[in-house]
Amino acid sequence: MKKIGMIVAVEMDAVLSLYGEPKGREQCGGFTIYNYENDTYDLYVINSGAGELAAAAATQLLITGCGAELIVNFGVVGGLTEAMTMAKTVVVERVVHTDFDTTAWNGFEPGRYPDYPSRYIEATPQLVQLAQEVFPELVPVTCASADKFIAGEEKKRALHEAFGADICEMEAAGVLLTAKRCGIPCLMIKAVSDGITGGAEEFEREVGNSSKICLEIADRIIRSL
Repeated sequence: MKKIGMIVAVEMDAVLSLYGEPKGREQCGGFTIYNYENDTYDLYVINSGAGELAAAAATQLLITGCGAELIVNFGVVGGLTEAMTMAKTVVVERVVHTDFDTTAWNGFEPGRYPDYPSRYIEATPQLVQLAQEVFPELVPVTCASADKFIAGEEKKRALHEAFGADICEMEAAGVLLTAKRCGIPCLMIKAVSDGITGGAEEFEREVGNSSKICLEIADRIIRSL
C-alpha cells in the first residue's frame, strides 16, 4: 500500500469536504497530521499554513515521520498572464523560487540555487505526464514561488516578465526542493483563484470553489497511480 503525503496551505476545507473526517489525527512537529485510508493508499495530510518554511517543514515531516513515498501539493494560485484565468487548473512542470538571490555572492541569476543548473527546479516528469494523460486539458506551467502575496496587474506582469512564470504562490518551492533532496516524487496541481488583474478580494471570493476543483482533479490523478 502506497503512502502519500499531502501539503495543504489554506485549503483544508476542501480536504474535509471531499474525504470527510479522518481515520486519525496526530500532533507532531507542531503540525496536525490527518490520516485517511482506502484500499489503494494511506493518505497523510498536513495543513501547513502559508509560506515556504512551513511548507518545507511539513514536507520533511511527511517523508521522515510518515514514510511518504509521494508528495502531493494542491492549492490556489494567482495568474500572471491573460491565459491564466480564474478556476483554470494546471499542473506545475517547474518552479522558480523568486525570493532566492545570491547574485552579489556568485553572480548567479535570481532564483538559481548553486546545486541546480538553472533557476528552474523541475517537478517529477512522469507525474506531470500522468496528470496530462488523466486530464488532457491540464496545462503544464512554470510556478513563481515566494513568501509574498502578489496582487495587482502591474506586479503580476513584472513577475511574469522577470521569471517567465505563468502562476504565483507561496509554498511550491519549499515543497519541491524538500521532496527532491529526499528523492521523493512530487506532484503539484494548482487552480487559479485570482487572475492577472485580481488580488486579495478576488482570492477570498474564489478560494473555496477553486480549491475544491483543484483537489478533485488531484484526487483523480492519485487514484490512477
